[in-house]
Amino acid sequence: METERTYSDTISDAIDASGDAVYDWDLRTGAIQWLGNACDVLGVRDGAEIGQAEQFLLRVSRACIGELRRTHTERAQTGARFTCSYEIRRGDRSVVWVEDRGRFVCSPDGEPIRILGTLRCLDQSRPNDLRTARQVNFDDLTGQYNRGRLRESLEHAIEYALRYESTGAFLQLGIDNLPLIHDTYGRDIAEQSLVAVSRELDRSLRASDVVGRVAHDQFGIVLSGCSTQDVSSAGEKLLLAVQQSMVMTDKGHIPITASVGAVSFPDAVRTSYDAMAKADIALEKARHSGASSFNLYNLSEQQMADLRDNLAAAGLVQTALRNKSFQLYFQPIVDAKELQPKYHECLLRMFDENGTLLPAGEFLPIAEKMGLIRSIDRFVLDAAIAELSASPDVRLAVNISSLSTTDPSWLRALTAHINERGEFARRLLIEITETTALHDMKETTRFIAALKDMGCRVALDDFGAGYTSFRHLQELSVDVVKIDGSFVKTLEENANSKLFIETLQSFADGLGLETVAECVETKRVAELLERYGVTYMQGYHFGAPTASRPWNPKAPALQVVPKDATAGQFKAQKRGQPTLPAGGKVISLVTRH
Repeated sequence: METERTYSDTISDAIDASGDAVYDWDLRTGAIQWLGNACDVLGVRDGAEIGQAEQFLLRVSRACIGELRRTHTERAQTGARFTCSYEIRRGDRSVVWVEDRGRFVCSPDGEPIRILGTLRCLDQSRPNDLRTARQVNFDDLTGQYNRGRLRESLEHAIEYALRYESTGAFLQLGIDNLPLIHDTYGRDIAEQSLVAVSRELDRSLRASDVVGRVAHDQFGIVLSGCSTQDVSSAGEKLLLAVQQSMVMTDKGHIPITASVGAVSFPDAVRTSYDAMAKADIALEKARHSGASSFNLYNLSEQQMADLRDNLAAAGLVQTALRNKSFQLYFQPIVDAKELQPKYHECLLRMFDENGTLLPAGEFLPIAEKMGLIRSIDRFVLDAAIAELSASPDVRLAVNISSLSTTDPSWLRALTAHINERGEFARRLLIEITETTALHDMKETTRFIAALKDMGCRVALDDFGAGYTSFRHLQELSVDVVKIDGSFVKTLEENANSKLFIETLQSFADGLGLETVAECVETKRVAELLERYGVTYMQGYHFGAPTASRPWNPKAPALQVVPKDATAGQFKAQKRGQPTLPAGGKVISLVTRH
């Protein structure tokens, strides 16, 4: 007589029939319970061989462990479902690609406590594109994230901490004696030491933590959900783990030590670039203290005061972004011969409740440092596109920051606009600063090429303010060069300014580039520039930035931010402030004029 089957028996049979392995991962104890075909998928005889998280993670390919950790980090705090693919080394030493699908289970206070998921073997022909992607994102030697990919994870962790008022830390771990190991035992042993440290970090970190190799002898670690009080203990734990790293040679075990520098977020830093810089400073201080040392980056009283001011300023900008209380101003750029406007530069403005103007130079660095400039750049782009849509004949120039040149979402937004109406491209000039181009010539060249492929024109702004050589103009393939205003303002009395402009104009003519002279304030300077052959001129001599649309004087003027829409006061020196409508205050966020 057939034994009566239970519902759980049916479910178990269904799991077996699927060929998948089902798991229940306890994040507090590290225990993993397996159902279904776990032994077949992972090539083990007994589920006890993979019953602990450490045992399972050791089977994940080094080239894929970072991807798994990233997925866990991004999904752990929200309990959201996830899907990722990675290589598993089976018990018989063969390698199989699996698809991991599951979700996190959180406690009532939001702490991730379990992962419920399934593993399914993939067709071996499928992962070729995944391998290619991993070559771009992962370190070849250790299999950890490379510096760029780690920075993206750090940026995500900081944004999450800001959004949900949580805390975290970024740690930079440097191996103290790697040069000595290399000189004594050779390159192979030095690389084995790096791999050993990488594995110890994997064993010591939580599933939600992320690790990457940021330099030859350094690793970066992102700790989400880590309070400032717990950062030191986390750093000390990693130092101990490195000391336990085992690298064996024919002369015995090689001792390895490391130092750690750390910075908390979002209290001390609010961008990934700032976090990496501060952690690097902390690491150097730790190394000066001797081997196996830890240092937490601390802010001075003045730095804390500046941070509070920055936070207040950031709050003001965030409020303006939420309420869409920014507004474009427009300044004409005129033909040097005809003295008629050919296009207009978009300059962002914002009012607050006091009716006083804040200089752009005091605000722009804060907006960029606090990680808000990307949202501002996106607002400017969307607002400029709206103007192009409303006025078929107008041509506009838009400034973007260095961060947006490496932000795929900004480029995708522009692509979407141009795909909707292709003629937008020929009426849009994208301006990037000379310092942006200098920051990463290779990345800037790629960005410019993408813009030009869409049909947009590109201008190099503030040329002469940095150290770009004339040779770089040809490498960057821009269409327009904007001469930095400092040369234009001193043109009459400074022979060097005259020589610079004449030389630049001659070089631009040879390359077929147009030029724009900024900060033209007098008729005499305009006449000199026209004589030198500049293509366009811009400045108060031809028109100040205005809220009205010069091509449509009847268009509505600038809106004033409601008093209850601002985040509060923050310090600034007021100088050269124009008369504004009652109850309004303009903050220039993009223009440098």
